[in-house]
Amino acid sequence: MRIHVVDAFTDRPFRGNPAGVCLPDAAHAEDVAWMQSVAAELNHSETAFAVPSRSDDTDFALRWFTPQTEVDLCGHATLAAAHVLFAQGMAASSRIRFATRSGILTASLDSAGVVLDFPALPPREVPIPSDLGLALGVEPVRVAAGGDDLLVEVASAAAVRAVVPDLEMIAALPYRAVIVTAEGEGRADFVSRVFAPAVGVPEDPVTGSTHCVLGPYWAPRLDRRRMSGVQLSARGGTVGVEVLGDRVRLFGAAVTVLEGELVAHRA
Repeated sequence: MRIHVVDAFTDRPFRGNPAGVCLPDAAHAEDVAWMQSVAAELNHSETAFAVPSRSDDTDFALRWFTPQTEVDLCGHATLAAAHVLFAQGMAASSRIRFATRSGILTASLDSAGVVLDFPALPPREVPIPSDLGLALGVEPVRVAAGGDDLLVEVASAAAVRAVVPDLEMIAALPYRAVIVTAEGEGRADFVSRVFAPAVGVPEDPVTGSTHCVLGPYWAPRLDRRRMSGVQLSARGGTVGVEVLGDRVRLFGAAVTVLEGELVAHRA
């Protein structure tokens, strides 16, 4: 079966966030242990598995695995999967409907790349956990919980860059990931970094799903519906965000860097 590696949320290879994309047959798509083994072997922050759907309401079933576990929502691997399916001519139209653990998600083509339609995850302000500043190496200004993630606003983009996380302390928090964010600079409306050691991802290069939290958080503060978010990881990447009520549209480009044949068909 075919397997790909795609750099998502970038228009250049070796930037953005790399994701594995596997196109298994129906039997392997039900084998959770096998999919987890493939994801661990590739060792990217996420590997997506897309298989034609058995439902009339969707085109493909889609699942995502980190090297350690299956997750409920992943933006960059969905973008990568859509990019592969469009490029391989496997999509019946310019819009793909995915059946996922987070409901039906859609991906469509536009002039700049792929547009994802995801659920909005508006964060609610929560008390600052003790020792959070120690865990991050910078002092939090405001803390909010959205979905499975903890959003931490800090004073500036420079403070986001300055984070030196204690990954063991972060992994002990009851969240999938910790998002550190601040108002942006230049063309970026806001910036962020994302740490998810609890699911096997020390720092994620560019995280689509966290923008389902970041978009609703920054939209009222910046008084705008459409924004540009830049993730300040070593690889870097840009996510366009549009907040539309209870949905968030994510905009991004992608580049295929590897195509091959997966010959290990059993875990």
